[in-house]
Amino acid sequence: MSEDHVTRALHTPPVDEAAVERDWAGRGYSCTAIADPPGRAWTGFVHDTNELLTVEMAGSTLELEPGDELYIPRRVPHSVYNAAAGETRWLYGYD
Repeated sequence: MSEDHVTRALHTPPVDEAAVERDWAGRGYSCTAIADPPGRAWTGFVHDTNELLTVEMAGSTLELEPGDELYIPRRVPHSVYNAAAGETRWLYGYD
């Protein structure tokens, strides 16, 4: 993943989940919300679909800020880690 896959500040914090869901649906993506405690890691994922991801809080490593959107192309191995001191809420969707 590279900065080319990140759209910075696409969604204005605080992120409106319903607005993101409408936006992504218009682009052919699902939208699911999840909250992770500090230190939570999701590792070694590979999907047969493209994925969009946005966060409510805050290889190569990319650090996302609130409202950023990350595009993960299909079949690209990736992991997500909550490096924040508190709970992180994020949205993800597949096409």
